[in-house]
Amino acid sequence: MKVLAMGRDTAPPDDPRFAEVRPAEARRVWELYQADVFREMYFRADHPNGVLVLEVPGLAEAREAIDSLPLVAAGLIDFDLVPLKPYPGFARLFAEAAPGV
Repeated sequence: MKVLAMGRDTAPPDDPRFAEVRPAEARRVWELYQADVFREMYFRADHPNGVLVLEVPGLAEAREAIDSLPLVAAGLIDFDLVPLKPYPGFARLFAEAAPGV
């Protein structure tokens, strides 16, 4: 299952713990990327928060991966998780087409 994880700060951005925890955060993100759990990583263009695309069996595994991030464990950030499914619109659009057309 693909899961979109939208980051949000839970502490003020000038909290000094951010600087202390960021190296461990980067290492953990790299580990999850190497494990094919994190498939894509972004920062929002309109706000300095992370956006992740995860490939996991379900939402429980997504939450477990997110909770293993040091910034989340420190209570500095959290993520809203959005389960995704394939877009079925094309199948509906072309369902009326005769086979072979």
